[in-house]
Amino acid sequence: MARQVDRLNARSITALSTQGRHADGGGLYLIVDHNGAKRWSFIFRWQGKLKEMGLGGLSSVSLARARDLAKEARARVADGVNPIEERKRDKPVPTFGAMTKIYIDSHSASWKNTKHRQQWENTLAQHAKLLTDKPVDQIDVAEVLKVLQPIWSKIPETASRVRGRMEAILDAAKVSGHRTGENPATWKGNLKHLLSSRKRLTRGHHAALPFAELPAFMERLRARPGASATQLEFLILNASRSSEVRLASWSEIEFDEKLWIIPAERMKMAREHRLPLSPRSMEILTAIRERQQTESQVIGRQWSEKGHIFTQPGGTTAPSINATEMLLRRMKANVTTHGFRSSFRDWVGDATNFDRDLAEMQLAHQVGDETEIAYRRSDALQKRRKLMEAWASYLTSDDGSKVGQMKRN
Repeated sequence: MARQVDRLNARSITALSTQGRHADGGGLYLIVDHNGAKRWSFIFRWQGKLKEMGLGGLSSVSLARARDLAKEARARVADGVNPIEERKRDKPVPTFGAMTKIYIDSHSASWKNTKHRQQWENTLAQHAKLLTDKPVDQIDVAEVLKVLQPIWSKIPETASRVRGRMEAILDAAKVSGHRTGENPATWKGNLKHLLSSRKRLTRGHHAALPFAELPAFMERLRARPGASATQLEFLILNASRSSEVRLASWSEIEFDEKLWIIPAERMKMAREHRLPLSPRSMEILTAIRERQQTESQVIGRQWSEKGHIFTQPGGTTAPSINATEMLLRRMKANVTTHGFRSSFRDWVGDATNFDRDLAEMQLAHQVGDETEIAYRRSDALQKRRKLMEAWASYLTSDDGSKVGQMKRN
């Protein structure tokens, strides 16, 4: 009895959602992955073993084209040629580093802002560098574990992102026909059995320091040398997000107006954010600018306002994405960088008479519904300036005794 072929049609493949292989016949399968992605595969027997040859994703390879490719592959098998090995000779398999660039280039246009691209590039370059020069078809579970095991318990949030990004890149390699078989970076049914389950942080509940302990902590922080300590102090003074400070450039600072203006593309809510700078924040910025300008003159390099503010002495690149978290670890502080925003909000609500909405504006949170936002013409900059000067004064006090004195004028 002849095997049934051409079982699928354009309508049925669009409707298919069940994970697994769906046969068209003659060794051609439409595979629905765990994430819903659909791809074509030609499965054949070679030297007694089943082999799987990727033919491309459904979005780029039509049913008719997939059948043509499968027909060509069947002919090569009949001629005693392994089509997978033949393709490798004709089309070299990219390395993980090259595939990462291909993936980021093809997806970055759809990402909300440029910081997502930088996060992908930085985390993979720092934590997955063992895979950079390895062909994607040679990466297995053991290779993935070499990347994840050293960081899985130490920096779980980052490790989880690295795993997800490796999975996405290796999925793209499979769809592009560069590798076959299961994705070694998949969690469910794979790494879940080899790595401990991660305790997820609930959004908005990052480990935070009670605000009454902040003046003593700030005294310890200011006594520490190094660029990371200065970066963290500036972050706390302005109740900012880590990425906002880490990627800040001189072009965003209005020295005369004592303002830091973060463009919309760098903000989580995709809206420009103006922050009033306290005297202590201005002292930090002035000292860093003078140091960088002096260094530039010494080595004959042009100082630019487009450059990053928080760099290592003599450097020009933005600090590591984990710089402040590593500093907190060295200080044995059981808090996260993001947690200082919670400390600020608690201080405003519990120890001052400042309006709660001022704190939310400073944190760049949405205040009110869409209609209210549309009609609001002011970001209460001058009121927020008084708030942030009071916050800076509190942080530089000898102890928490001034808590009750921080009242709105």
